[in-house]
Amino acid sequence: MSTTQPTRLAQPTRLAPNLIEHFYRGGDRIAGLRGIEQQSEFQPEEWLGATVSRADQEPGGAIGLARTVDGVLLRDLVAADPAHWTGAGPDHGTHAADTGILVKLLDARQRLPVHVHPDRAFAASHLDCAYGKTEAWFILDAEPGSAVHLGWSEDVDPDELDRRRDAQDSEWMLSHMNRIVVERGMGILVPAGTAHAIDGGIFLAEVQEPTDLSILLEWSVTTSTRDESHLGLGFETVMGAVSTTALPQSEIEHLVVLHDLDARTDAPVSLLPAAADPYFQLFAVAPGTDGSAPVDAGFSVALALTGAGALVSATGAEAVEFSAGEVFAVPAGFGPWTVSGSATVLAAGPGAGWPATLASGGIR
Repeated sequence: MSTTQPTRLAQPTRLAPNLIEHFYRGGDRIAGLRGIEQQSEFQPEEWLGATVSRADQEPGGAIGLARTVDGVLLRDLVAADPAHWTGAGPDHGTHAADTGILVKLLDARQRLPVHVHPDRAFAASHLDCAYGKTEAWFILDAEPGSAVHLGWSEDVDPDELDRRRDAQDSEWMLSHMNRIVVERGMGILVPAGTAHAIDGGIFLAEVQEPTDLSILLEWSVTTSTRDESHLGLGFETVMGAVSTTALPQSEIEHLVVLHDLDARTDAPVSLLPAAADPYFQLFAVAPGTDGSAPVDAGFSVALALTGAGALVSATGAEAVEFSAGEVFAVPAGFGPWTVSGSATVLAAGPGAGWPATLASGGIR
C-alpha cells in the first residue's frame, strides 16, 4: 500500500456510541467512560467496531452493528473497500465486511449465565460458519472479590451435566467450575468449548471471534427459553461442542496474565496470553516521554481509556486528535500508528496471520 500522498480517507473513523439492551443489568461504567447518558439499567454492553449483528433478531436486523458519528454503518464502509480497511484481498474472510474481530465493552451488575461457545470445527460442520467463538476478557474494573468462572474443576459426566442442565441446577454447575477472583489489568483467554460465567461487579473489554454463537447451559437467569439455548440444533447435537473435561490449574496459568494499566512503555504491550494470538490481539499503547513504537498496520478498534492525545500514522497521514472515552475504527490504510500525548489507548485487531489462517483452516 502506498505511503505517499496520504488522504483524509486513510484516517481513523470516529464511532458513535452503540449501547445494547440486554436481559442483565449494568452499563453505568460504560456510560461513564464514553461520556454518554445511560438510557436504562439494562444497557450492559457496547459493541465496538462491529460489522456483525446480534443473533437474537430478525434476519437483516442491525442491532450490534457499529455506526460512525455521521450515522453510516461501518459494515458498509468496510464492504465498499475491504482492501483499504483490512489490507486483505477480495476473497478475505467470510464476507466483504469481515474484519476478523468483534470487540465489546461489558459492564455486568449481575451474574451472567453459565454458557459455552462452539469452536471453528463445530461451527463449520453444523452452522455453516467459518468462525467459532473463542473470546478473551480484559478487566478494566472489578468490585472486590468479584470472580469469573472458567472451565470445570473436575471431569463431569456428560449424562450428569445433561440432567443438571435440564433441572437448571445453577448451584451444581457453579460449584463444579474454577472460580478466579479478578482485578484490574487481568487478561483471560476463554477457549471455545469451555463453560464460563462472569460475576456481577466486573467491567471488562471483550475481544472475540466475530460471531454471536452461544450455548446456554443456564437459561433460567436470562430471558431466553430452553428452545432458544441450543443454536437451533437441539441439545443432543449441540452438547458435542461442550467440553466436559477438567480445566486444571496448570492450564489456567497459561490462560491468565496480569498487566499494570498505569504503566508507560516504549512499545505496545500485549494484554492477553500468547495462546490468543491466532484468534485476536489486544494491546495497550501508552507512550512514555520518548514516545512509543507503532502498532502494526491492519484493521483495529481503538479505545481511548485515559488522557488525551492523537493517533499518529507512520505514513505521514494527518493525525487524529482524541480525548478519553472516544472509539475509532482504524483502517489498514492508516499504516503503522502510535499515540501522542499522555493517553492510554486499547487497540484490538484480528489474529496474527488473519485472514490466511481462516481460509486455510489453520486454527481448530
